[in-house]
Amino acid sequence: MAQAPVKARARRGESVFGERFAVFAECLLTGVWIAVASLGVVTYPAAFAAGARHLRRRVRHEGGGWRAFVSDFRAALHGGWVVGIAGWAAVAAVWVDVQAARSGLPGGPFVGAVGLFALIGLTVALLRAAALWTPGDSWRALLADAGRRTVLDPAGSFLIVGGLGVVALSAMFIAPLAVPVLGAVAAAAVAVEERYRRRR
Repeated sequence: MAQAPVKARARRGESVFGERFAVFAECLLTGVWIAVASLGVVTYPAAFAAGARHLRRRVRHEGGGWRAFVSDFRAALHGGWVVGIAGWAAVAAVWVDVQAARSGLPGGPFVGAVGLFALIGLTVALLRAAALWTPGDSWRALLADAGRRTVLDPAGSFLIVGGLGVVALSAMFIAPLAVPVLGAVAAAAVAVEERYRRRR
């Protein structure tokens, strides 16, 4: 008789493990989808938004899949491509700052450091905005709110920076590994936003 609860707990433990492993596998698959959808160069905000929405559905045990991801990606492109262009413009501006710092111009190192920190902050705000995107949302409003949360929730923002660091390290050691890890970054942004929502 005493073994029955133990077996029940073991079965529950296996199901919890199986569920968590399934979510992890889904994150890796979503990373591949995000990478493919980002091949359009300026489509990466829409790709992350669609990936984050797919993971939110997966955690809530709602329907979804590749077709739903593509549908969300197309919807997120409305306005998302403009955000993508702005992101690349920010990268170009930071690159100029870094070159100025390397050239030995007065104040160059300071300007370069400020530029890098600003780029990291913008990246975190973009990921936090993408984590909450739903069809019909305004990217401008999402980014404005995400910018405030990036500052007001430094712990959550640091977690996302850590996820980005994992992608960078993965790319340094085994470049193809960075592709599926993109899904983990999207999942981290979703988790950070859920954590922020529950703390309020």
